Amino acid sequence: MVGFERPQPQGDDTVAQFRRDGYAVLRGFFTPDEVSEIGAAIDQVHAEGVAHGRSFRHGNLFYNVAPDDHGAPTVRMVQWPSYHQPVLEAVRRDPRFATMLGPLIGGDVKQIINQLHWKAPGAMGDFAWHQDSRFRKPDDCYRNLGTSYVQTGLAIDPHNPGSGGMRFIPRSHLQGDLDLDIDTEVLGNSMADAVLLAAGLAPEETIDLVLEPGDLALWNPYLVHGSGTNRSDHQRRLYINGYVRAEDCDRGEWAFRGGQPVPLGAEPVLVHYEQLFERGEPHYV
Repeated sequence: MVGFERPQPQGDDTVAQFRRDGYAVLRGFFTPDEVSEIGAAIDQVHAEGVAHGRSFRHGNLFYNVAPDDHGAPTVRMVQWPSYHQPVLEAVRRDPRFATMLGPLIGGDVKQIINQLHWKAPGAMGDFAWHQDSRFRKPDDCYRNLGTSYVQTGLAIDPHNPGSGGMRFIPRSHLQGDLDLDIDTEVLGNSMADAVLLAAGLAPEETIDLVLEPGDLALWNPYLVHGSGTNRSDHQRRLYINGYVRAEDCDRGEWAFRGGQPVPLGAEPVLVHYEQLFERGEPHYV
């Protein structure tokens, strides 16, 4: 495996920006050679989803597959590919993440998000305005959410307005849980200014997240964000890993203990799939 050992310094300015604005960006977090290897692993998982042809689950591993306008399978996201893909498993517990997370949430860290997103050119892939906090359920399992959780996104392809990149509303995390429209599905719906206005937010304050391959974005679970349509000529792949201070979360797989990487165990643990122990066998959804 190429180079997954180089430490990434964590500057005070990154910590300050994350706490002030609700997000930060670390440029060149992974090298071009590493990104190429990670991208090949992601393409392997994508091929698996296409081969399934429809949504498929095996425990926490879940392929979200929907037909495109011509009936062909479109893989929109895969949750917890690290259970069976060794390159992605190595990335999620890379020591650089421990170094980055230490000043923010400490050295004992669980992981509750391990997710791949694809956004094909012109395909349904918009994400409506939302806060990740809406998905942290049940509430009593996720304590001190605003200060204990860090979401990260690693760009594999150019991530910008043309490729349907994310848009953030800086400092929106300071308002905590907002009364955003939660009746609409996030995936597959466009960003609507009316949603922001109804929550007292100003659409003109949004910013575009611009990342080059290998750049890492991190954001707060209360930060309001969304993304648009990919109008480029290439897939937009993003590898998302979400981390939480262990003492503040009753769910999730361990990522680091005392700052040291923890590999996934033989048996999955409860994260979001409530029927894990009743229906953990492979099945189509």
